[in-house]
Amino acid sequence: MSQQPDPAPARQPLDEHTAAAVRAYAADQRAKVDVLASVLEDIAEHGYPAAESGVLWEDARDAHLERLADEQSRVA
Repeated sequence: MSQQPDPAPARQPLDEHTAAAVRAYAADQRAKVDVLASVLEDIAEHGYPAAESGVLWEDARDAHLERLADEQSRVA
């Protein structure tokens, strides 16, 4: 006598606004992954970029923090 697993419970449908928000989030995440994948493909094809062509992490961090501060001041 074989036992079959219980069927999966039915999914709870989302309202239109929530479904749209989930789709927007998925699209945003997909875009980020696509960017990462393209960078990795470029590295695989052409090798690592020269250190001289990069940006110091401190400079990138400071620029990012400035952008975050600008965004917060616009919201307030």
